[in-house]
Amino acid sequence: MRELKRIPTPRTGVFGGRGSRNPRDQFDVIERHTQWGLDLLDRYVKFVKERTEVEQAYAKQLRSLVKKYLPKRPAKDDPESKFSQQQSFLQILQEVNDFAGQRELVAENLSVRVCLELAKYSQEMKQERKMHFQEGRRAQQQLESGFKQLENSKRKFERDCREAEKAAQTAERLDQDINATKADVEKAKQQAHLRSHMAEESKNEYAAQLQRFNRDQAHFYFSQMPQIFDKLQDMDERRATHLGAGYGLLSEAELQVVPIIAKCLEGMKVAAAAVDARNDSQVLIELHKSGFARPGDVEFEDFSQPMNRVPSDSSLGTPSDGRPELRGPARSRAKRWPFGKKNKTVVTEDFSHLPPEQQRKRLQQQLEDRNRELQKEVDQREALKKMKDVYEKTPQMGDPASLEPQITETLNNIERLKLEVQKYEAWLAEAESRVLSNRGDSLSRHARPPEPPASAPPDSSSSSNSGSQDNKESSEEPPSEEGQDTPIYTEFDEDFEEEPASPIGHCVAIYHFEGSSEGTISMAEGEDLSLMEEDKGDGWTRVRRKQGGEGYVPTSYLRVTLN
Repeated sequence: MRELKRIPTPRTGVFGGRGSRNPRDQFDVIERHTQWGLDLLDRYVKFVKERTEVEQAYAKQLRSLVKKYLPKRPAKDDPESKFSQQQSFLQILQEVNDFAGQRELVAENLSVRVCLELAKYSQEMKQERKMHFQEGRRAQQQLESGFKQLENSKRKFERDCREAEKAAQTAERLDQDINATKADVEKAKQQAHLRSHMAEESKNEYAAQLQRFNRDQAHFYFSQMPQIFDKLQDMDERRATHLGAGYGLLSEAELQVVPIIAKCLEGMKVAAAAVDARNDSQVLIELHKSGFARPGDVEFEDFSQPMNRVPSDSSLGTPSDGRPELRGPARSRAKRWPFGKKNKTVVTEDFSHLPPEQQRKRLQQQLEDRNRELQKEVDQREALKKMKDVYEKTPQMGDPASLEPQITETLNNIERLKLEVQKYEAWLAEAESRVLSNRGDSLSRHARPPEPPASAPPDSSSSSNSGSQDNKESSEEPPSEEGQDTPIYTEFDEDFEEEPASPIGHCVAIYHFEGSSEGTISMAEGEDLSLMEEDKGDGWTRVRRKQGGEGYVPTSYLRVTLN
């Protein structure tokens, strides 16, 4: 009766297995481990977030760098955009900009698929962990409460047993005492019987409490806590699996952009290979070709003879009005005009301040722009007319009179553009005449084929106007001893010659053509020719014969095939 049965304590591992006598220890271990796992998940989310910020800052710096080095002027207004070096550099900038876009995509994927999802998942795990531990603590508290009740009933049973034994000993002592009265003995026996009855009740209560506690303890250790540990184990394993998937997303975000980044790098490689030094030289020559005739040879002037000299045809800086010629440094500077400083030019609407070839190109460009604007206005006028017809046939769709102001404005624009087109056509014809005149003078002076311009006339009659055209761009000329007129210019734009160009295609003569005028070449019907320069809009194409010789032939006489 005095012996108390020991409460069995099953050995419980960290997640419900064998290994420890104290379940509280294992509960604390699981609590620390699961908390460490959630902290690791939060640290990884923070790491990816900072990685995302690094990617975004990197992409932003790359875009700022690209913007810094992009040209400020549009490509059509920037002559440097015609060089392959500049085009390759712009292509590299574009590829770097695309590369920055891929870094932004990596940052976005990491932010959405890792940071947001894992942060949300971490909150869910924390709530689930809290719920499981609350359930475990409630079970522990219930078991501890039952154990306290068991201890109380056990102490009460022990106390009642001692009291009953003491009462029994007192009654027995009084019963053997001859001096004790019968009433005292009866009273002692009644007290002993009462104490024994109380001890018996305490025993029954203790036994019932012990049975109930053992049942609750068995449920706690063999059912309740293992289930909680299994839930915590499943939660921790799911967290670890999800974290591992998050680790994989870090590399997956990079692998997704690898093909695009590879294309960007390949584009940079292609841009590097596209640099063509020879073509850039030809572009530079074409951009700055002046169209001026080359000056003639400077003749020897004999100052040892006291006689009135007749100015030579190529004496630069010699006035034509009979005034005494300049001597000293001023005259020397005038004769070396290609190497002196250029005077500040005044920009004119017809671009006459430019060299002949540059003037022709600019006028041709302006003419093309005006023609495009004119076509646009014509299309708009046709559209307005159709809309007006629709309104007249279907009045509920709109008022035809409301379109009259727009139609009137369009007609005014068309008239204005037509006048501008006529004006630029006249200026262009004059500029082409100047170019051909200078080419003819250079040919007669140097006795060699000229540097062909973009266009050529069917005859050399325009060369007769070279004197009048040259007077607009040069100083006055004195008559030479041979009777030829040599233009004297005040500026010179280039001091080198173009290298012979390679063919850009081939063509076949459809008709026979007799090249009798300056700059043209003869060809027979069916003859194969090399295409040297395409038609620039004037109806002439430069070709080369297999027997040798280059010149211009009518474009309509050819069947052209480009390389």
